[in-house]
Amino acid sequence: MQVAPSGYRRHAALLREPGKRCARARRDEALLPQIERVWQDNLQVYGADKVWRQLAREGTVVARCTVERLMRRQGLRGVMRGKVVRTTISDAKAPCPLDRVNRQFHAERPNHVYSSGDDEAALP
Repeated sequence: MQVAPSGYRRHAALLREPGKRCARARRDEALLPQIERVWQDNLQVYGADKVWRQLAREGTVVARCTVERLMRRQGLRGVMRGKVVRTTISDAKAPCPLDRVNRQFHAERPNHVYSSGDDEAALP
């Protein structure tokens, strides 16, 4: 790994003395257990918005985007409700269009090979 020595030393120092970490990292560490608790208490169905609202009801002041970021980092997701929309129903018996360029999708120069549905491949 190519890591600058100063970057490594800073990382090692922060591991030795967690109190020197930035305020955001310390706040995230305090919020993670609360977010996971709310998510677990609600049967793992709450998304970031509902977790954020529940934390606000409990008196924890935190931005919604922070809850979203921390939930994403921990792999916590809410349940997606609704039906799956099926837009394409393929028919294996339907005729496929002919391959007019014989799977040769590269051209030697710009505007060299043209192809459209029913026409023959055009070579200018």
